[in-house]
Parts: sequence; structure tokens; C-alpha cells
Amino acid sequence: MKENLIKTKSFQFALHSISIYKSMLLQKEFIISKQFIRSSTSIGANVQEADAGISKKDFVAKMSIASKEARETLYWLNLLESSDLVKLELKEIKKECEEIVRILTAVVKTCQTQLNIKN
Repeated sequence: MKENLIKTKSFQFALHSISIYKSMLLQKEFIISKQFIRSSTSIGANVQEADAGISKKDFVAKMSIASKEARETLYWLNLLESSDLVKLELKEIKKECEEIVRILTAVVKTCQTQLNIKN
């Protein structure tokens, strides 16, 4: 069976996010860390739901939500980095998140174009 790139990347990203979240808790950052873990793990959950979509429109809707969650996660990462609330190296996870945003944006745009052609 062929590997699904976005499913794999979003799952690995969630695992990395859990590690970052644990580090934030150790540094007693409890507010933004919760927002971050919710949005970062929601990306993969929505990708999984999209894969089980009942129609192309359902697929696009779920992938759009995953894209929004990825953008929200990037916001929290930028906020954490700029605020110095925690002492963590966030460069790598930000890079992963930006890549996921690019992939999801491309998937959504391609699918929307295909839907518009069929209509």
C-alpha cells in the first residue's frame, strides 16, 4: 500500500508536539501549551477523518479544517518563540508545521479546483 504523505507527516508532527508540550509543562507553561497541543494534534485527526470522508466535498471540508488547525498551531509556535515564555528550540517544529501548511493548502486547492471543474 502506498504511503500517504500528509497522514504520516501529521502523525509524526503530533508526536513531536506532544514532546514539546511535555517540555512546556515542565517549565510551568500551562495556558498556551494547552492551546498548542489541541491544535497541533487536531491536524492529524482531521486528516484521518478526511480520509474516511463520504464525498469529495466532505474530504475537502476536513482537509480545510486540518489546514486551519496547522495555521493556528503555527501562530502558537510563533507566539511562544516571540514571548520567551519557555526556553525551547522551536525552529524544527515550526519548519515541520510550515511544510504541513503548504501540503494541506495544495491538497485543498487541488481538490477545490477538481470539484469546480465537475460542477
